Amino acid sequence: MAYTSETRITVRYAETDMMGIVHHSRYYPWFEQARTDFIKKSGITYSQMEQMGILLPLTETQCRYLYGLKYEDEVLITCKIDKLTVARIEFSYEVFKLPDMQKMSYGKTKHGFIDKDFKAINLKKTFPDVWKKLDSLA
Repeated sequence: MAYTSETRITVRYAETDMMGIVHHSRYYPWFEQARTDFIKKSGITYSQMEQMGILLPLTETQCRYLYGLKYEDEVLITCKIDKLTVARIEFSYEVFKLPDMQKMSYGKTKHGFIDKDFKAINLKKTFPDVWKKLDSLA
């Protein structure tokens, strides 16, 4: 079973729109934070991966909005790996309103593994230690 990371945030006023609900564009930074937390819990940070020469450009993203969140709502974002190959990684996210764990939205991001020259890499072959860490959580 895949490891699931949890990230908690409080909705800031600046994240809301004229209707008083969280603007749809704010969910992607939340996904990024949840993904960053997930990777950190694998034993390596995003910045360490970048220093090693591993980049993860976004290739696809989606989000389904079920209900609107509002200023000062407490939120839990879960993140897990849905798919891991030697060339790509796909994360899924669920956003819950606390304390009742009402699912508010869910989404996915897909990323490729590339080097600093923007060339595709085989993560398992090029960085076997990083591959093992991510594969153990997939």
